[in-house]
Amino acid sequence: MKAAVFYKYGPPEVLSIQDIPKPRPRANQVLIRNRVSTVTQGDCELRRFDIQPTWWIFVRLMMGILKPRKNVLGQEFAGVVEEVGEKVSNYKVGDRIFAPADMNLGGYAQYRVLPEKAPIGIIPDKLGFEEAVTIPVGAVNAFHFLEKVVIRSGDKILINGAGGSIGTFGIQFAKNKGANVTASDFPNKLSMLLKNGADEVVDCTKLDFRSSDKKYDIIFDVAGKTPLSMLVKGLKNGGTLIDTNPSLSGILFSILTRPFISKRIITGLASYSDENLNQIAEFMADGKIKPVIDRKFKLEEIIEAHRYVEEGKKQGNLIVEIP
Repeated sequence: MKAAVFYKYGPPEVLSIQDIPKPRPRANQVLIRNRVSTVTQGDCELRRFDIQPTWWIFVRLMMGILKPRKNVLGQEFAGVVEEVGEKVSNYKVGDRIFAPADMNLGGYAQYRVLPEKAPIGIIPDKLGFEEAVTIPVGAVNAFHFLEKVVIRSGDKILINGAGGSIGTFGIQFAKNKGANVTASDFPNKLSMLLKNGADEVVDCTKLDFRSSDKKYDIIFDVAGKTPLSMLVKGLKNGGTLIDTNPSLSGILFSILTRPFISKRIITGLASYSDENLNQIAEFMADGKIKPVIDRKFKLEEIIEAHRYVEEGKKQGNLIVEIP
């Protein structure tokens, strides 16, 4: 089967298209013929191994110390079930599915196997592969974190780093709950953010929580570039900061400051289940949320796709078409 592979960490040019063995499903696994994947910032970080210190050792052990042991990137994919193991009962040949690619990655390949018990969503009839594949990373993360806070009609929310997959879905989930949303990102993304439903946009290079009098009920930080100690200055008393990029320093800050400030800090990693994947897919099928799809690249253009993301051009989601 064809796949985009890499055998050393580095720039986009370490990726190449090669033929690798097609996987075979075990008794409790399903074989999926992949149709689409995406390129996320996370894929690029893993490729060049630009990982924050808190998780560096863990991820390095998972990926490979001197060179990558997991040679096919791609954190999410969508396709058709082609074969099921003899003990599989929940899925059948022909089912259209989408899923996170788990810790083994592998979205940039024509075929992928998953255990039946892995988080797998069924694509509703109203959705195509390209829409469904945007759910596992962007939509699930936005949904997971915004469900952890009570959003009241009229609450003011700042989404910092709103121009990517998580942020563009975050705008829509927050607006559906009646929030007033300010979206922050680089200038080239601000027009798109307004079209996506933001009430106000801000150039992220000009955000200064020390001097601004504007305070928010919730700050949803997707970018992970601003210290938590700075972000909490932008909250109203009793406000909530959502940190989607947990670090040791951030976790310690949230613990040590908890007794002394009236502001709440939520951090951690999103969880996946069949239930949340299918619930979000129904939201999308009903028109309650819609993916922002910037561009589509063919698998053979994977180097250009990674370069596009690293140059900061990606707005929303970037689709990779698998032949």
